[in-house]
Amino acid sequence: MTEVVTNTAPPLRDEATAAAARAALASGVRIRTLAEVADLAAVSRLFESIWRPAPGNPLVTAELLRAMVSAGNYVAGAFDGPELLGACFGFFGEPAKGGLHSHIAGVATAGHGRGIGFALKLHQRAWALRQGVGVISWTFDPLVRRNAHFNLTKLAARPAHYLPDFYGPMHDGINGAGDTDRLMVAWDLASPPVRTAAAGRPDRVDAEALRAGGAAVALSAGPDAGPVTGSADAPVVLVAVPPDIEALRRTDPDQGRAWRVALREVLGGLLAEGASVTGFDRAGWYVLTKESR
Repeated sequence: MTEVVTNTAPPLRDEATAAAARAALASGVRIRTLAEVADLAAVSRLFESIWRPAPGNPLVTAELLRAMVSAGNYVAGAFDGPELLGACFGFFGEPAKGGLHSHIAGVATAGHGRGIGFALKLHQRAWALRQGVGVISWTFDPLVRRNAHFNLTKLAARPAHYLPDFYGPMHDGINGAGDTDRLMVAWDLASPPVRTAAAGRPDRVDAEALRAGGAAVALSAGPDAGPVTGSADAPVVLVAVPPDIEALRRTDPDQGRAWRVALREVLGGLLAEGASVTGFDRAGWYVLTKESR
């Protein structure tokens, strides 16, 4: 659910702006919103270099970005000197600019490991709060372990829906030709977990400790690294993802598809039944809790 923040007091906006500035400084980039055609064309080229779409099928064009910016939407870039290393693009959604949907965010290979993605998201958060927006949504592939950790732990976003084959075939260098299942997450910009995460102190979960305490393992990796389903009959449930699904899609497409089907059935099924994702262990586990009945 989107929410318009009508009481974004200056202290919260100032806190968000300061957190964004610290993250940009730590990553060694300058982040700014973009409006000029040359900058927007650079964003389009950056996204193409990251996703490597099929010829004639660009992720987004400079013309579309220009139209989006002119309508008041968000496009920002992270620069190291004159070099564009990362960018993020989002647009407003219903009701009446009550929420921002962050459609694409990416960082060039040369910028990996510097925290540029985190800095971009905090810049977007500060910008959204200044617009009176309280929730940013976006989608990500739930099989990609590093993205799950980034979104659910480092940013403290929370999944709202599991969306099977959300985009249809994409035929690019990251998604391949398989189903494009996604988790839709909501980032509650003023919530205590998000404020703590933005300050660099995210809440973390320990799947092994939870397992020792009785958590059920509903999906895990078997001896052949393929998916193995188990019981979900416990208040806390663990759901695994493979270490590197993108590599797996290239080396063993059948097993990659098997993980897609298994995660859709297990994680998607649990969310449909009312369970909530409360965290992600970097070792590769979604942590879900069920409401007591």
